[in-house]
Amino acid sequence: MATSDASGGERWSGTRLTLDLWHPDCWAIEATNRTDGGVLAHAIYNTPKTEGSAPNSVNGLFTAFADTNEEVEALLDAIRESDRAGDLLELQERFGRARDAPGNVVREFFLEYDPGDMVCPTLLEYGFVHSAPVRIEDGREEWQVCFVGERTDIRDSLDAVQATAGAEVSIESMSATGYAGQTAREQRLDTLTTTQREVYEHAREAGYYEWPRETSTRELAADLDVSKTTLLEHLRKAESKLLDP
Repeated sequence: MATSDASGGERWSGTRLTLDLWHPDCWAIEATNRTDGGVLAHAIYNTPKTEGSAPNSVNGLFTAFADTNEEVEALLDAIRESDRAGDLLELQERFGRARDAPGNVVREFFLEYDPGDMVCPTLLEYGFVHSAPVRIEDGREEWQVCFVGERTDIRDSLDAVQATAGAEVSIESMSATGYAGQTAREQRLDTLTTTQREVYEHAREAGYYEWPRETSTRELAADLDVSKTTLLEHLRKAESKLLDP
């Protein structure tokens, strides 16, 4: 939905959501439910052999991630074994972390699969626009989306997604985007997930950003009862969103 600011120009005032989602017939949900690794979904396109108006199959670009080589290999094996996954083609290893993925070990790959197993078209049909790579772990998907409609319609639209796709969906976080009167800082804070904002605000209040620092990442992790690695991951992502020009 568009609103007008003080100068008469239109500004977007939609709603940004983080969705926790499960849906049937998904190779990534099945594979991550069986292993310790995770998958980031980046992009999807029709395969060259597609005929007619409806694609027979699609290819996707993904990143597999985990803490060890053994865990990533087990995840890739589980994907290959899925009867819902087609050909898996690994990309040549690159220097550094692939596409800013979590985990100590990352492997990028292309995968061919049936577009009928995708939930993305259903989300789009009911107004949820994908805005970041989908993260799949522990048999669940995390979707960062913007809702292109009235905030009061979100619940009905989510119910329609669940009914159409046979999915389970819950809202992890929800914030306004582009509200008139918001400062730039407030708009940036609204882009954080609930966990990212909690970690960032606690670090700020504890003096982590003071000079000299008044606390350490180890102490922050203990305060929040998470591992240091998990804390640093949330803090790094929050800082990236807040500092991105």
